[in-house]
Amino acid sequence: MIKKIACILLLAVAGIGVASFLPAEPPPLAKPNVIIIFMDDMGYGDPSCYGGGPYATPHLDRMAARGMRFTHFYAAQAVCSASRAGLLTGCYPNRIGIHNALNPNAKIALNGEEETIAEILKDQGYKTGMVGKWHLGAKVPFLPLQHGFDEYLGLPYSNDMWPVHYDGKPYPDTSKVWRAQYPPLPLIEGNETRRIIRNLDDQAELTGIYTNRACEFIRKNKKSPFFLYMAHSMPHVPIAVSKAYRGKSGAGLFGDLMTELDASVGKVLETLKENGLDKNTLVIFTSDNGPWLNYGNHAGNTAGLREGKGSTWEGGQRVPCIMQWPGQIPAGIVCNKVAAAIDVLPTVAAICGAKLPTKKIDGLSILPLLKGDPAANPRDHFVYYYNVNNLEAVRKGHYKLVFPHKGRTYRLHIPGYDGFPGSAPDVEVPAALYDLSIDPGETTDVSKVFPEVVRDIEAIADNYRQTLGDELRKIPGTERRPAGKVQQ
Repeated sequence: MIKKIACILLLAVAGIGVASFLPAEPPPLAKPNVIIIFMDDMGYGDPSCYGGGPYATPHLDRMAARGMRFTHFYAAQAVCSASRAGLLTGCYPNRIGIHNALNPNAKIALNGEEETIAEILKDQGYKTGMVGKWHLGAKVPFLPLQHGFDEYLGLPYSNDMWPVHYDGKPYPDTSKVWRAQYPPLPLIEGNETRRIIRNLDDQAELTGIYTNRACEFIRKNKKSPFFLYMAHSMPHVPIAVSKAYRGKSGAGLFGDLMTELDASVGKVLETLKENGLDKNTLVIFTSDNGPWLNYGNHAGNTAGLREGKGSTWEGGQRVPCIMQWPGQIPAGIVCNKVAAAIDVLPTVAAICGAKLPTKKIDGLSILPLLKGDPAANPRDHFVYYYNVNNLEAVRKGHYKLVFPHKGRTYRLHIPGYDGFPGSAPDVEVPAALYDLSIDPGETTDVSKVFPEVVRDIEAIADNYRQTLGDELRKIPGTERRPAGKVQQ
């Protein structure tokens, strides 16, 4: 060290510039790319790194080992359209008038005045692309190209919204009505129908079609910052697998599908690496809601969480989430803090230097969590809305207060098999307080033990009832915005 300092001093005396011998400042990072891989009806317990199996998901496992795996991450709502609206806008879906799953002839859609992740990033010079299931409006002017995406290829709604049952036969009791309402699935490119998806063989191609287009988008835009939203149509029923993956898992059709979906993630990550983009790309993998459990062996699992899709129990709304960004997100971290899909927009905005939407949103930046700050806890609470506008539960810390409501149950009902559903009736749900730190299955009411916790969470709920409303208590809310109106 002494010799090095002496050498530098001699050079300075000799009039030779010292700066050229000192370590250069690292160049600033280019604007990071962002990829969101959004699954349909994938349960909390479906990836093998969350306990899934007996199939394997090596690419997701590797992604978790290289990034951050969340254990308390929530979909915006426990059903398709509402969940997607929340992800893309950073809002609780009832704030922006979206609820449930929109059918192809729905009279509402995502309002064009709401700003999406694609729009705020496009303002920053990002190329924006989407592949897969949209489900926020079935026709112009409510398709992805009208919500900030430069290009789109995919289905406008769920893959079960067609006139053929899962065994390939027409729906027996309402076939004429169903066929009139829901024609064969249109695969849309841009704003136009590219081809018709008529049967399960066609559906078996979807995962590969989406994957190939996603990789093509990455290669095409490797010299500019980009945002890619890849929303798979599966494992939502009816499930279908390409020939290359049939029988590959040794764990039945669902296992084969999980193998193919995992391979799709692997191909996207490998494309990033091949093009030198992996270290400057944030990749977010998550699901829109929990599994549709009454479909039995064609549905996934919740790793012991209560109930599934279509309910505000943990199995319906807590979903797997893995985020990878080499050099920025510490590798191999498990995050046990509460976070949600509505937090993705403000987090991406903070990372990419984008402006937040001008209208109020509900999401919070979880960037401190991604940086590995052990003291960070940006989300103090989370509220569970369902149906049109029912406030059914609130979580604060590790406590969850459930309010009386009528909700779906799969418990004690034999599921269907091989593509047919079992029973999943609505039942009366009583008020209860659950300690999720020791009771993630929500089995034991501890409200009498912790009355002060009940009062604290009730106060949070009352605030949301005044602003976002609550149909359970006939409160309209003062801060709700209308959905887009579709001209029939």
